[in-house]
Amino acid sequence: MAQVEAATQREIAAKPDDVFDALADYSGTRRKLLPEQFSEYEVREGGDGEGTLVHWKLQATSRRVRDCLLEVTEPADDELVEKDRNSSMVTTWKVTPGGREGTARVVVRTVWNGAGGIGGFFERTFAPKGLARIHDATLANLAAETEK
Repeated sequence: MAQVEAATQREIAAKPDDVFDALADYSGTRRKLLPEQFSEYEVREGGDGEGTLVHWKLQATSRRVRDCLLEVTEPADDELVEKDRNSSMVTTWKVTPGGREGTARVVVRTVWNGAGGIGGFFERTFAPKGLARIHDATLANLAAETEK
């Protein structure tokens, strides 16, 4: 099994701390940031960054729905890591100062162990682009929420 990766980034015209706080607010803001591919959102423990346990379903394609139960950690002050208990999927959100004062650069990267064989070939070819589009939509919503 090869590791599959989807990554994207965006510069947001808001303070890095405000952007990070919005991402880490699983009990409030985070739900509003998720695009239509997410459903059944539920915070099961915590709700603010480290120690949060959150559930959602992610419809990455018309035929594939992932049931995700994510443990959230903060290994660094500017980083959120979501590890799915139901799969090998790990998503890392990193928020750093942007290129201009008062802006934030957000990088999101998801990795997982892909399938083998021909199915794995198609997964490695198409899944990263599809998931990056979903992350781009989340980042656009994050910008709209924090650039107020």
